[in-house]
Amino acid sequence: MKARNVSLWGEERLTLEQAMALTIETMQAHASAYPHWVVAFSGGKDSTTVATFLMHLIETGRLQAPRQFSVIFADTGMEAPPLLFAALETLKTLAARGVQAQVVRPALDERFFVYMLGRGVPPPRNGFRWCTRLLKVKPMDLALSGIHEASGEKLLLLTGVREGESAARDKRIALSCSKDDTECGQGYFHLNPSQAVDDVLAPILHWRVCHVWDWLTFFAPRYGFQTATVAQIYGGDEAQESYARTGCIGCNLVSEDNMLARMLALPEWSYLAPLERLRPLYAELREPRHRLRQDGSQRLKDGSFPRHAMRMGPLTMAARHYGLAQIKALQQEVNQRARREGRPPISLISEEEERRILELIEANTWPQGWTGSEPRADLTIPHAVSKDLFVLQTRWLE
Repeated sequence: MKARNVSLWGEERLTLEQAMALTIETMQAHASAYPHWVVAFSGGKDSTTVATFLMHLIETGRLQAPRQFSVIFADTGMEAPPLLFAALETLKTLAARGVQAQVVRPALDERFFVYMLGRGVPPPRNGFRWCTRLLKVKPMDLALSGIHEASGEKLLLLTGVREGESAARDKRIALSCSKDDTECGQGYFHLNPSQAVDDVLAPILHWRVCHVWDWLTFFAPRYGFQTATVAQIYGGDEAQESYARTGCIGCNLVSEDNMLARMLALPEWSYLAPLERLRPLYAELREPRHRLRQDGSQRLKDGSFPRHAMRMGPLTMAARHYGLAQIKALQQEVNQRARREGRPPISLISEEEERRILELIEANTWPQGWTGSEPRADLTIPHAVSKDLFVLQTRWLE
């Protein structure tokens, strides 16, 4: 039996005009109590809609402006180039209109390729999703804490969360609405403890993807926002909602990178085709031949074997050098095409990041709990004398 797509807002679907009106009501109901609004801006379609639509509402007098309106862009270094360029243009436009625009990046050692190739942490996967925490959440949290400390006031964090982004997200939204007594039609408003940095509001929670598409394609450009590229990359109708699954280049946490495929189908971005090799490279680096494995002799403080006594771990030094060479070659290939076609270049690994990767390799850097003396994961380990360890080894070999 096919599952029904029931909206939190009832069976009747909202028009764009109704969705906009509900956002205004939501903001008036919750935002007016906060002197400082902050949009968590990723450069994706939903956060772009939030930032530009709220700016339009303020400029047309439909919303009372807060004392300070900030937009913080978490530049992960892994954004799809068209979205990165569009995000920076949007920030520039917002700053010219009085918004406090800020770009935050991870610390050097926590950037994607530095963390992976310098420290040796294998590429992220579902269940080991270290990228979101380091590249987005941590830099954003630090920026919010800085603003809160400077102002001494609780912030209102505005997000682009929408119903329908994914089944898992919809489940979290439903639980949040139930938990926080949120009324349907009021948006998802999360009131944190008084000592927290911010409270959180999702003002376009009820928007459908076609509403976002129409705003970015037809309306926002009329009001001076260069958002058409964002809509073009993501796609327009609800059947193309899957294009919104990732804003990172070659993300290996999704089953298919539909957004990259759509981007490369556009003539002006086809020169980025070598980026298709990123996902296969990540998959290759996760293979046993490129990683170390604990031999099972490790014990916990109580003398027992850890649950994952034979687990695969970090990338070998050879794998790190190999990965670095592959990324540099890919980047060079893209930029050679960019020069020939007069298109903007990309930077996957900057010179500063490459130097740091090589410094960490030279310093024999490993993730916590690893020394680099462990055997390669594709090599056979002799059976241990211990019966318990023998069982662990046998399970690993099955």
